[in-house]
Amino acid sequence: MRDDFRDHDVLMQRRRLLQASLAASVATISPLRAAATAPPFDAVVARTPRPGVRTFASVGEAIAAAPADGRSPFRILITRGRWHEKLVIDRPFIHLVGEDRAASVLSFDAAAGMKRPDGEPWGTWGCASVTVRAPDFRVQRLAIENAFDYVGNLAAPKFEPIGPNGAQAVALMLDAGADCCLFEDVDLIGHQDTLFADAGRSLFRNCRISGSVDFVFGGGNALFEDCDLHSRFRPGKDRQGYVSVPSTKASQAYGLTFLRCRLSRDPQIPDGSVALGRAWRPGRTFADGKYGDPDALGAAVYLSCWMDAHVDVKGWDAMGYTARDGKRVMLEPELARLFEHDSRGPGAHDSPARRHLDAAQLALYQRERVLSGWQPEL
Repeated sequence: MRDDFRDHDVLMQRRRLLQASLAASVATISPLRAAATAPPFDAVVARTPRPGVRTFASVGEAIAAAPADGRSPFRILITRGRWHEKLVIDRPFIHLVGEDRAASVLSFDAAAGMKRPDGEPWGTWGCASVTVRAPDFRVQRLAIENAFDYVGNLAAPKFEPIGPNGAQAVALMLDAGADCCLFEDVDLIGHQDTLFADAGRSLFRNCRISGSVDFVFGGGNALFEDCDLHSRFRPGKDRQGYVSVPSTKASQAYGLTFLRCRLSRDPQIPDGSVALGRAWRPGRTFADGKYGDPDALGAAVYLSCWMDAHVDVKGWDAMGYTARDGKRVMLEPELARLFEHDSRGPGAHDSPARRHLDAAQLALYQRERVLSGWQPEL
């Protein structure tokens, strides 16, 4: 009987080791394989055909293959490579999944001051590498960049080739029609105006957004959870940049909301040289002329975020706009909805200029409230 028990113990030990090995193997399965064994991909973007699935030579062709009125996810695998295309997402339920977060890159290089094929400038609203105009868009594990040479343009003679007033270069724009858009493990890369979240509800989780001037901006309702907001160096500039620049409508409760995010920097950026943000009143055309939208009352809130020392003691800056009488007016931070709660790190200064949410205001920042009933599948 003792030998039998001994044999049984050895057998059980081997079984436990095998189970542990299998568990470790499952844990190391790449996200790509896990995604590939979940629902199948409807299309693959690759340099060479992939057997058993529709393969396209460009991302634009794969998007065009999706139903125009789709009601369920159309999943597109983006293989490794730099896909130089200017994309418009105008079909619902497009889901893009990268083969590699760092190596699957959607890239274009248009700046606002550059000319479109018709000879007119792209403008901020037209220069984005990826523009979303449909609901239920989802992106996982890839990078979206605007590769415009912003630093090189700073060093060029004034107004040549682009000039300082045309250097806005959007990587991702959420435009009219976008809603319920989810981004997970995505890198957004640019300099000035990297992310233009201007419409609908969106959720960014575990993303890295890099830029310098106004690099998260717009009038949409965007929630950022556990993201890295990385400030890039601008040679020769005392004010190195601004992180969040909301143009939220006064009637809209939520704008740019950052939860448990990390505000990091390039090593060359000096302490105290970056503002948390400023409120923007974009120009709008009325019957009596064009001037800063009086209905814009920017909302940006940082909740339990870690901030490096590049964040300025005063936190927020004023921003100019053209008033109805044609005069240039500064919109001061205290006139907008710019707040913090539980900021941490060397950039989390206790300053009268940095307003904090009270308990009643803080209670309103639950995900369900912020996203107005949208419950994304995570």
